[in-house]
Amino acid sequence: MSEQVLVEARGGVLEVTINRPEQRNAMTKAAAQAIAAAMDQLDADADLRCAILSGAGGTFCAGMDLKGFLRGELPVDERGGFGGITTWTPKKPVIAAVDGYALAGGMELAFACDLIVAHEDAKFGIPEVKRGLVAAGGGAVQLPRMLPRPLAMELALTGDPIGARRAHELGLVNRLSRGPALETARELAETLVANGPLAIIATKGIVRDSWLWPVEDINTYQNPYIAHIFTSEDAKEGARAFAEKRKPEWKGE
Repeated sequence: MSEQVLVEARGGVLEVTINRPEQRNAMTKAAAQAIAAAMDQLDADADLRCAILSGAGGTFCAGMDLKGFLRGELPVDERGGFGGITTWTPKKPVIAAVDGYALAGGMELAFACDLIVAHEDAKFGIPEVKRGLVAAGGGAVQLPRMLPRPLAMELALTGDPIGARRAHELGLVNRLSRGPALETARELAETLVANGPLAIIATKGIVRDSWLWPVEDINTYQNPYIAHIFTSEDAKEGARAFAEKRKPEWKGE
């Protein structure tokens, strides 16, 4: 694993930290590949239920490392795209813990995660147009799917940032934090870890993929995601635990 990305497992949660604080965690190819490798670790380890992606030194990610770009380097992973996860997602949930700035590719990286926790003073934006570039890591595509088109167009064409409070009002951010975003993200992760792991994976897959499904074929498309859930040991354990008024003991089976 690259020293540009720190990885630690804590209580079923894989904490992945971009570790280039002096460069405001600007993304490099090595960091993108390290994040992609961490996501593979998340999916491969049955004891891990979700991940938190954050940045060291009070900033999430200021986007692409422009010095690397001028050298001909693109901060992408072959499968995962910018930052290792913008064109591919692990089957388990990923929470973005955003402090400081999530700009350009940094905002796209946060949007690639499934949930976003942000410090109340954090800033989000895709300023690529100010540099003669395009938010091609998902920003120009995802914003109009998450916001009314005029709002998405304004953010994309002006390149101006918005604060975390406004992002929260618009539904772009799940939770605001007065302290370090990582602390609130850990609280949210604890809630996910307490739930059935098979159900979490299936539910994430449905929420992520179902917007492409024709309405008349929803059940047909959904069935492969859930066919094994209702006959699983976890489903039986969940019912027993509810009846016995205790916490379930998940096996992931």
